Amino acid sequence: MSGWNPNQYLKFAEERTQPCRDLAVRIAVPNVRRVIDLGCGPGNSTAVLRERWPEAEFTGLDSSAEMIERARHEHPAQNWIVDGIAQWAARDDGRFDVVFSNAAMQWVEDHAGIYPRLLSRVAPGGALAIQIPGNIDALPHRLMRQVAASPVWSRWFPAGKVREWHHHEMEFYYDVLAPAAARLDLWATEYLHILPDAQAIVEWYRGTGLRPFMEALETDGDRERFAADYRAALEPHYPPRPAGGVLFPFRRIFLIAYRG
Repeated sequence: MSGWNPNQYLKFAEERTQPCRDLAVRIAVPNVRRVIDLGCGPGNSTAVLRERWPEAEFTGLDSSAEMIERARHEHPAQNWIVDGIAQWAARDDGRFDVVFSNAAMQWVEDHAGIYPRLLSRVAPGGALAIQIPGNIDALPHRLMRQVAASPVWSRWFPAGKVREWHHHEMEFYYDVLAPAAARLDLWATEYLHILPDAQAIVEWYRGTGLRPFMEALETDGDRERFAADYRAALEPHYPPRPAGGVLFPFRRIFLIAYRG
């Protein structure tokens, strides 16, 4: 199992795109001409940015060739790049009025180092705008780890094998960015998604946070058994509501750093 699956990711396209819209609408930059979407995935976030600034020039960047292929198929005239965010941040080959990233930076190491580098790629008067999941210790993640550490599965998951996403709290991002930013806007939102059942939560995480666990397993059969055990762990905590469906809280962290 390798690579990102655009179809799996887009099973929950509306829920994944709403935070992108909520971030984009808060960006207060006049005369936006150049925008880069870091970790653009299959292009759903870039589409939101095109709606926000229809006259701007857009670049979409993602480390997954599968995601970029899907994005390029949908919008062949746009500039799409297969590259890592850290590699792009380390270069000095142009500035953008908006450097944007929706639900990607949680996979990137060294936030203390890379966030200021990303801000340095912003043109004067522009903004760095980032949204990341803020729930690495939420119940679904704890249950993933518990299943992986169980006697049935622990041999597949030695220490250090699974690369989970990560984040810091807002005080950290303030301290990292405030010295170089003219102004900072930080907030958190907990979205309450209504999903059909616990299996839908499994499918949600198959497109993101469950992937490192699945990649550690060798066969499709093992992956399906792990997913079934994970679903069984979830079910007692996400009972069906009397009106149908289950409630799935998901916290996200937002920041906008403006350059003077």
